Amino acid sequence: MVSTTAGRTRPSRIPQTERTRLMRQRLMEATIDCLVERGWAGTSTTVVSRRAGVSRGAQLHHFPTKADLVIAAVDHMGGRRSSELRDAARRLPRGKHRTRAVLDVLAEHFTSPVFVAALELWVAARSDERLREAVFPLEQRMGRETHRLTVELLEIDESRPGMRELVQATLDLVRGLGLANTLSDDSPRRRRILDQWATVLDDMAVPR
Repeated sequence: MVSTTAGRTRPSRIPQTERTRLMRQRLMEATIDCLVERGWAGTSTTVVSRRAGVSRGAQLHHFPTKADLVIAAVDHMGGRRSSELRDAARRLPRGKHRTRAVLDVLAEHFTSPVFVAALELWVAARSDERLREAVFPLEQRMGRETHRLTVELLEIDESRPGMRELVQATLDLVRGLGLANTLSDDSPRRRRILDQWATVLDDMAVPR
C-alpha cells in the first residue's frame, strides 16, 4: 500500500511490531550462524548484532546477555525446525519404505544447523549452572516434542510393551549419528546404519 502527498507516492511505513519481529528474526538467524561457525566461545552479542545488521542498543534492549540471546535463538529455530519436520511428514511415502524415509527426516533434523547450535549451548551449560537452569527445561520440552512426533511418524503404538523404549533408542541412535557428523561428513556410514535400523524397527514394531 502507498500514500500520496502532493501528487507523489511513497511506500507506507512498516508497522513497529513488524519491524521488531523482522529484527528479532535476523538476530535469531545470525546467532545460529555464529554458533555453527564460531562455537559458543566465538559467539558474542557484538558479532551477532553486526552480522544481523542490528544496532547494539536494539539488540541489548531485547536480549541483555549472550545467554538470553542464544537460548532465545535455539528455542525459536527449534520451533521452526519442528514445523519443517511436520511439513516433511506430510510428504512421507506409505508402505514398506516409510520407516526408512522417517529415519532420513530425523537424520536431517539431527545434522541441521539448529542441532549444531543447540549442541554448543548444551556443552556450555555443562559447566555454567545459571545457563544450565535455563537450558534444561528447553531441552526437556524439545525432547518431548521430538519424541511425540517420532511416534506419530513411525505410527508406533506405545501402549505395547517395549515400544516407548524402541522410539527412544531410535532417537538416541540418530542423535549419536548427528554428533559424529559434527567432526566430518559421516553420511555414507549413517546411510548404512539407518538402512539396518529401519529393518529392525519394521520387524519389532509390527504387532504379532
